[in-house]
Amino acid sequence: MPGKVSPDDLLAHVFDRTGAAANDETVLQGPADGEDAAAIAWPDGEGTLVVSSDPISLAASRVGTLGVAVACNDVAVSGADPRWLTAVVLLPSGSDEGILDQISTDLDAAAREVDASIVGGHSEYVDQLERPLVSLTAMGATERFVPTGGAEPGDRVLLTKAAGVEGTAILAADFGDDLDVDAEIRERAEGFLDEISVVPDARAAREYATAMHDPTEGGVAAGLLEIARASDVRVEVGRDAVPIREETAALCEAADVDPLRIFGSGGLLATVPEDAADDCLAALEDANIEAAEIGTVQSLDGDGDEPELVLGGESITEPIEDDLYPLWEAADADD
Repeated sequence: MPGKVSPDDLLAHVFDRTGAAANDETVLQGPADGEDAAAIAWPDGEGTLVVSSDPISLAASRVGTLGVAVACNDVAVSGADPRWLTAVVLLPSGSDEGILDQISTDLDAAAREVDASIVGGHSEYVDQLERPLVSLTAMGATERFVPTGGAEPGDRVLLTKAAGVEGTAILAADFGDDLDVDAEIRERAEGFLDEISVVPDARAAREYATAMHDPTEGGVAAGLLEIARASDVRVEVGRDAVPIREETAALCEAADVDPLRIFGSGGLLATVPEDAADDCLAALEDANIEAAEIGTVQSLDGDGDEPELVLGGESITEPIEDDLYPLWEAADADD
C-alpha cells in the first residue's frame, strides 16, 4: 500500500540516523514521531529557522498549488512565516511541455499568495513515473517554535475551517466523474484547493497555541493521533463536534470514505490552554477564519499507557491510513 512509512519503521531505521545532529546544539527539533518540521537555532542566537519538506505524487490536479501549500503549512504551524522555497519537479518521460508550464505557473502563484520566494530546485524527466512528482522544501524564521508535541493536559483542541478540505477537492478533481454527485457540488468542492493554505490560520492562532498541526494524510483523525503521540497524551474528540461541509459529506458518502480520514490540509489543528481558547477563537474570527472547539487534551491514566485518540468513544492508537489510497489504487488498476 502507498502512504507514509510507519512510525515503528521510522523509529527503527530513520530517527537515530541523522548524521551529526545528535551533537549539534543548533538542532532544536529533529526528526521525531508526529513532528513535520525541523527547528534550527540561528548561529548568532537570534531566532529559530524552521524547515519542512513534502512531496505531492498522487493528486493529478494542481500539484504545484498543493506542493507549496503543504510545505508552507508545516512551517506555519511551527510558528514561523514561510519565506523561502526550493522546488523539485519530476515529470514522466514524454510529458507535454504544457505540464511543466502549468506546474510552474501554479508554483509561482501559490508562493506569491503566502509571500514566499522560490530560491532554487531541480527538474527532470523520469522514465519510471506515470504522473508528475513535486517536492517542496519550505523555510522560515520564528522567535517562538510551536511543536506538534506541545499539547498539555487541560488544553482545548481547535480546528479551523473543516475536516477533509483537501481530500474533498481531490475527490472532486480526480474521481468526480465516477461519483454520483451533483455537478454544482463538485465544482464548489474543486474550489476548496484555494483554501489549502493554513498560513493565515497559524498566524492568528500561534500566540495562544501550545501545539499546532497540519492534518494531511489520514485527515483530521490522523492529525489528532499525531498530536497525541508527539505530546504523550490522550486527545478526546466528539465526532459531532468536527465541522464537515456539505460538499465533503456528499462526496465522501458517494465514495464511501470517512471525511475525518481523508487528506485534511486546509484545516489547522491547534491545542490551546483552556483560559486562552476563547481569545484564540476570537483572533481567528477577526481574521475571517472559521474555527470550532472540537475536544480536549487529557493526561494518560497511568504508567505504560499508550498515547491515544478517543474519537466518538473509539480508542485509536495505531497509525491511520488515508481512505483515498484504495481509490487511487483502483483507478491505477483500471488503467
